[in-house]
Amino acid sequence: MAKQRISYVPLEKMDAAMRAEMERCAREGTPRPESTAVRAHVKACFWFFANSWHDIFRNGVLDHALKELCRVYVSRSVVCEFCGNQRSIKGANEGLQEAHYDDLINFEKSVKYDDRQKAALAYAEAIVWRLDTDDAFWERMYQHFSEPELVELGCAIGLTYGQQSWLRLLNIEHHQVMAGTAASMAPGFETPEALAKSKASPDYWARKDAAPKKSAA
Repeated sequence: MAKQRISYVPLEKMDAAMRAEMERCAREGTPRPESTAVRAHVKACFWFFANSWHDIFRNGVLDHALKELCRVYVSRSVVCEFCGNQRSIKGANEGLQEAHYDDLINFEKSVKYDDRQKAALAYAEAIVWRLDTDDAFWERMYQHFSEPELVELGCAIGLTYGQQSWLRLLNIEHHQVMAGTAASMAPGFETPEALAKSKASPDYWARKDAAPKKSAA
């Protein structure tokens, strides 16, 4: 296993409010406790992410399941294995199934997404890969989303893109902090043993390249 680059802050060094958030992460996941324990080195960073994630990702003006699809799209694009091996429980309750994550990189050609989901993923694609956009792209966006929804989705994508681009460098792994729960873990990653087996498979998603396009339409 690759060497971890930033340590986890122990629970006993956190105040009561931070420990309560850590317990929520262990209970509900997305994020799981490990990334939160890294941010705990700086209290402002801990709460910056926890509060933004609560207000923009888990709640807000746009349905959560769309934001969850975009979150995992970012994971697949930047190859953040820590984030990519998590699934939102709230997203599942809103109808997302594991099959919805299979074609994310090639979403435009997939029959697993409706037009609104594809538009959201096109927005994520344009942000992550810094694609040029034209009037047709924005007409597509406004066909499916209001301006407040576009603002919230853009902020959610930007937040997860920045954090996942950072977390992938740290070599953190699941089941290392407050271990013993499978909250929000993707199928096949629920335990340390299952995680190791899934990551050793030749079909493991992180072994596949995510190729960007040159422009968005």
